[in-house]
Amino acid sequence: MLSFSPIAPVLSARGLGSRICCQQMRLLHMPKIVVNGIVVYLVICNCEAPLQPPADLAKGENMQPTEPTNDGTTDVTTTANVPGALPQAATYLMDMDGVLVRGSQLVPGADEFIARLRAQGKPFLILTNNSLYTPRDLQARLARIGLHVGERELFTSALATAQFLHTQQPNGSAYVIGEAGLTTALHDIGYTLTDSRPDYVVLGETLSYSFVRLTQAVRLVLEGARFIATNPDVIGPSEGGLAPATGAVAALVAEATGVKPYFVGKPNPLMMRAALRQLKAHSETSIMIGDRMDTDIVGGTEAGMATILVLTGVTSREQVNRFPYRPTAVVESVAQITI
Repeated sequence: MLSFSPIAPVLSARGLGSRICCQQMRLLHMPKIVVNGIVVYLVICNCEAPLQPPADLAKGENMQPTEPTNDGTTDVTTTANVPGALPQAATYLMDMDGVLVRGSQLVPGADEFIARLRAQGKPFLILTNNSLYTPRDLQARLARIGLHVGERELFTSALATAQFLHTQQPNGSAYVIGEAGLTTALHDIGYTLTDSRPDYVVLGETLSYSFVRLTQAVRLVLEGARFIATNPDVIGPSEGGLAPATGAVAALVAEATGVKPYFVGKPNPLMMRAALRQLKAHSETSIMIGDRMDTDIVGGTEAGMATILVLTGVTSREQVNRFPYRPTAVVESVAQITI
């Protein structure tokens, strides 16, 4: 038993399958028990890092008592959701839609936020589940609305999917329903695109879903091709408004075949870990910024990162408490995030 005063004793149980690094745990994410009126938090971790309390936990910083809980004990929560108490990090991952842009408009202060990251020498990646475009295409689209970033500062679900397939079966083959963002990523890792006995059926966003191609995808999955989808989003933005996205079309193929796809993009922490590897960063010194509790925040949490929810996108402040997990901090927009 390790005592991290003045908060509470903390028990360590390594190897129990948690994917959250012990050095990145926060009290709100820790399971707890009560022993003689004392709240005891259980740190469950299978990483190899020495067990250390987070700095704010060890020093008692950013902590304040709250109202007594139903069991008569006093809980502890962070003050990270108040101005001036935001978590700091060496590396930043952030969603694109709803965080930096809304539709075809730049979120006010997004360009200044990126400028602050550069000025402080903080590496960052902009993540998107949209697999339509290559990083170069996205770079040009963002530049037109006033956000100037490099190609290598953009990381799509198509890139994450290609990297995943390369680790699973190098130089394999795939039948692809998708646009240039996905087909280019697969070509770049040496994959052959074919409709003849492919290793995988890979589904991503496209501007023109074809019944003929969907029928072919169904038949190939039934014949044994493994089924991959870039992301589980069922609806997404388009030039004319909301439109069915990858998750909705994947459901059609899944119902027809009885085979569920493996989704690579958010909220799968696999995408966050792939992004961190590209930056040569570690989850314990990184922050995920997002606008959706059900993709960005849960994915960042499961990848072991601190998380910041911005209120410029999908999730409202009132909806946060509906989820069994919580962000490290909640802010109105990226304009309020200090580096």
